[in-house]
Amino acid sequence: MNKVFQFEKRPLAILLAGGVVLGTSQLQAQAAEPEGVVEEVIVTGSRLSRTGYDTPTPLTSLGSEELATQAPENIADLVNTLPSVAGSQTGTTNSGSLATGIAGISAINLRALGAGRTLVLLDGRRSPVSTSSGFIDTNTMPQGLIDRVEVVTGGASAAYGSGAVGGVVNFILDKDYEGVKTTADYGITTRGDNESKRIGFTAGSAFAGGRGHFLFDSQATDSDGIHETQRGWNKSGYYAMPNPALFRGEQGVPTFITGKNIGLSSHTIGGLVVDGPLRGTYFGEGGSINQLNYGEVGGQWMQGGDWQYTSHQAGTQSLAAADERQSFFTRASFDVNEAFSVFGEASYAGWEGYANYLRVPTLRNVIQRDNAFLSDEMAQAMDTAGVDSFLLSTANGDSEISGHNNERETYRFTAGAEGFFNLFEKDWDWDASYTKSRTVALQKYLPTIYHLERYAMATDAVIDPATGEAVCRTSLSDPDNGCVPLNIMGTGVSTPEAWDYVSGAPEREETYDMDVVAMNFRVNDITGWAGPISVAFGGEWREESIYGEVEDQYQSGWRFGNFQEDRGEFDVWESYVEALVPLGFGVDFNGGYRYADYSLSGEVETWKLGLTWQPIKDVTLRGTRSRDIRAPNLGELFATGTARGNTVEINGVIVPYQQSLQGSTELAPEVAEGWSGGIVWQPGFLPGFGASLDYYDIEVNDVIGSVSAEQVASFCFDSGIQAYCDDMVFTDPSDPTTLTTINIYYENLNSLRAEGLDLELSYDFEMAQLVSDVPGYVSLRFMATHYMENVTDNGTTAIDMAGSNSSLAGATPDWKYRATALYSLAPWTFNLTMRGVSSGVLGNDFIECSSDCPASVYPALTVDDNDVDGQVVFDAYVSRSFDFWDDSTGEVYLAWSNIFDEDPPLSSEPLYQGTDIPAAYPQTNRSIYDFLGSRFRIGVRAEF
Repeated sequence: MNKVFQFEKRPLAILLAGGVVLGTSQLQAQAAEPEGVVEEVIVTGSRLSRTGYDTPTPLTSLGSEELATQAPENIADLVNTLPSVAGSQTGTTNSGSLATGIAGISAINLRALGAGRTLVLLDGRRSPVSTSSGFIDTNTMPQGLIDRVEVVTGGASAAYGSGAVGGVVNFILDKDYEGVKTTADYGITTRGDNESKRIGFTAGSAFAGGRGHFLFDSQATDSDGIHETQRGWNKSGYYAMPNPALFRGEQGVPTFITGKNIGLSSHTIGGLVVDGPLRGTYFGEGGSINQLNYGEVGGQWMQGGDWQYTSHQAGTQSLAAADERQSFFTRASFDVNEAFSVFGEASYAGWEGYANYLRVPTLRNVIQRDNAFLSDEMAQAMDTAGVDSFLLSTANGDSEISGHNNERETYRFTAGAEGFFNLFEKDWDWDASYTKSRTVALQKYLPTIYHLERYAMATDAVIDPATGEAVCRTSLSDPDNGCVPLNIMGTGVSTPEAWDYVSGAPEREETYDMDVVAMNFRVNDITGWAGPISVAFGGEWREESIYGEVEDQYQSGWRFGNFQEDRGEFDVWESYVEALVPLGFGVDFNGGYRYADYSLSGEVETWKLGLTWQPIKDVTLRGTRSRDIRAPNLGELFATGTARGNTVEINGVIVPYQQSLQGSTELAPEVAEGWSGGIVWQPGFLPGFGASLDYYDIEVNDVIGSVSAEQVASFCFDSGIQAYCDDMVFTDPSDPTTLTTINIYYENLNSLRAEGLDLELSYDFEMAQLVSDVPGYVSLRFMATHYMENVTDNGTTAIDMAGSNSSLAGATPDWKYRATALYSLAPWTFNLTMRGVSSGVLGNDFIECSSDCPASVYPALTVDDNDVDGQVVFDAYVSRSFDFWDDSTGEVYLAWSNIFDEDPPLSSEPLYQGTDIPAAYPQTNRSIYDFLGSRFRIGVRAEF
């Protein structure tokens, strides 16, 4: 690290001054203070304490018992099963996200509005960002000390600031824990892969006669991942492809077809001639010459023929990433007196991950007649055909599969104080804190990425007339240029030295710093006309910065990974006030206001108006209206040209390009207008039962985003939109195959709207309540979310992704649901979980037809099959507790996920026809379906 890790003097001074003033006030007020210390109040979605069924905004809580009876590898895996969470990424599902640096991150996405619009907190305080896009890796939380996770599905920017558009996920610590507990478990799939191990140690103890408390947590996990293999469901060659009938000139047929026995037609693993009279000739093992049976060709795909041979990319992308994680967390608090406490927290989380991406193809390589590696047979074929050269497209089968070996370290330090005082004969509690955090992310490709110039030089090999050996053509005039000739005509034909010359491992180190100073005050007993009024107010100062470092050699010239150095910073001053006011007749008002002044984005205001009404004892009506924001993140502001390489289809030709994604400091914050309303039923005749039904409607304006490179090409060539044509750079504008760069810019696009329903039912009871003399405790819970609308409007197209089970960003099923049934009869505990998503479509705008199809214009594409199946899976958990030693307890448990080994439905996305991605990725939506199959986790817990 080249940037010095320094604490800001100004915020620290503010914090210390505030602490001294409050500490003095408390000492002066001790004569009037009540007995005992006011307990710290931790709530989510509000700074004022209320239960989940009593809040105007829906709140879901996952307690420690529910966390234990699921035994997930990490808590984020459990949170992602909640119906209100959709489109989240995990370390398993994002192994291809290399250039963005988000590979290996578990980021929670509420309402499928984007992980950047979900605010993640630890004990009500902001967590360190893990990427320039503002994503927060929930694996950095102290897993062994989490008491519960509270999820608010609604805007909360008035209480917590930027990012709380879709909601808030608050990981709440068990700060009073005393004792020692350990956890160790082992997991594996029924196919014998993705072996994982985890061990945890947690301790807590009082000291100084109970005035102080110390906590410690350490976790370590190791997962092998799943590489270079496929599940049976992904072996049928199921893809979406352009309809071959269109290329035969047929009319009225669907533009895209989906089906099986589909493989690539654009290249083979050892090289395919793609032009001229020798088109279809391919090179196999040892350079053997063969003729490809194309089958029915559409774009870069073909159905039938030698589809199995050209499916060489399938299974190259890791089905599950390998990773190692270590984390440490410690906290110490001390009561200076009965009304003033200080605390400090320190944590470290380290991660290293590995995952394959795909075999990096190189397309349309020019092979001259005098190439040194040309076989006599192929030379004769060229002479017979009368050609001096041909174009060869290859997956470079002699090279290793590309991928990442990223690393990430996160440090977090918090110092603070809290307590209470009596002022105006009212009891006030307060807290103040300063948090310093840093994430250092090393984004590193595996050493398989081709340097384009060196690759072109190495593959243009000739015979040196002086020695009779193969050399690079450029070496004839420059013998000391270091070029090593490379044979790409076949597999098993090249040397490791040649691949070492053309390949490399581009990398970038980025550092994300965040400093936060916050102070909050609360009073809960102001006399009101209909009951006590509660008020909270406070302020926050936050500074975030990014500092990137890239070696000159990795900034340009590579197939992937042309990293740039992103650098910049911004700060924001914020203040807020919130009140809970009983209005009488069973009506409570909860309102809040927040003012923020961003150094780059300017001033912005957020607010919330909420009402709860209890017309009768058993029923509560609730509703909110809020204005929330998401300020631009570090990447959107300061990206200097985040680059990646890929291919795109232009007029039926697959063309390589470099993407340049650039940020802008002129971006304005996104502004969201949110509504929610619902009913809660807690019947007095059925103790332990609760039900809630809530409607939500969120519209986000000035959405910050960018269209994809594939969309730029489609909008230009398919829709004729000149603005997108201007973003494409060609060496020869009259020849689309000379594409070099597609420029993409972050901008405030038009709008995003989400609408849906949340349903939750819960019932906890003793079995004896239903059947006398039957022991045991039962807990039943059902949650469901109906995604009615999820529309992204970028000013050119407005696409509704609700009901789409595709893998596109923002896609959500119509319904996502989860049910649990727990039965506890000491020393046994049994838990059964059902997880499901409804069936859906590839795209709501797609038109399904087989004949007489209308014109296909994006996004109203015509397809032969627009249906995607749903999925229901069951998980089981069983444990037995036992006692040992003095007052020590233990537990052995078995968690069995997807007990019936349900395969995920197949789903292929028609929109990404020109890229290499679909051929390598599993053909299913890994963010909503269970795709690893049946798997076990067996473990033991002990507490002393």
